[in-house]
Amino acid sequence: MKQYIVDAFTHEPFKGNPAAVCVMDEWASDDFMMQLAAENNLSETAFIVKEVSGYHLRWFTPGTEVEI
Repeated sequence: MKQYIVDAFTHEPFKGNPAAVCVMDEWASDDFMMQLAAENNLSETAFIVKEVSGYHLRWFTPGTEVEI
């Protein structure tokens, strides 16, 4: 897994909303993703996995998964 911290909703460094993006080869458990989002302590942590038809995305806050 690779994790990046990005500034969302901006074109300028150190502006916007920081969010974590985790690029994974396969899905981790819901519990792992929830714990990592809580440890990141950012508004959102996104988890993405490449699948046959494209990329699948799941979002977590420090307390819950966000349905999109």
